[in-house]
Amino acid sequence: MASTDGPPPSDASNKAAFEDLLAKHRRLVFKVAATYARNPEDRRDLVQEILIQTWRAYPGYDAGRSFSTWMYRIALNVAISHRRSVVYRTRHVSEIADDDLSAIPDSAVREPDDRLRDLYRVIERLDDLNRALVLLYLDGYNYRETAEVLGISETNVATKLNRIREWLREEFATPDGKKGTSWNSKI
Repeated sequence: MASTDGPPPSDASNKAAFEDLLAKHRRLVFKVAATYARNPEDRRDLVQEILIQTWRAYPGYDAGRSFSTWMYRIALNVAISHRRSVVYRTRHVSEIADDDLSAIPDSAVREPDDRLRDLYRVIERLDDLNRALVLLYLDGYNYRETAEVLGISETNVATKLNRIREWLREEFATPDGKKGTSWNSKI
């Protein structure tokens, strides 16, 4: 998942390089926004805020590190702050509709089937840290990368993921008590 993508800007001439990196990693921004903001207006606001904060932080980006991991950390911090803001809480009054995610013009956040839609509904019930953990896991980040993004230890990542896996298996258990659906082997 991780890759080193180039140097941070030292002046405005590197704006194009930054825009190229954003274009390459835009799915990440839309996934985080779709995971942390329930209505289209909040998602658009969150995407914009993530991009602004990423641009502001870009001069301090260490080119020796993965751009996507660095950007994920910014995106998750912005998303969690946004979610906790009073403005967000007062605007957030309705449940997410099945087609809300299709309002974001990025195929990465569209739900291809009912099982994935159900998974996202269950993920919405997780606290912010565990939601971020699952998002990173589903995006293919290893324990070290996930620990770096979230600022927790690799052992903590492993422990939390194991607990989430068990919880998800229970959530998706069939009425006859059997655990295991076709998707949860990944979880």
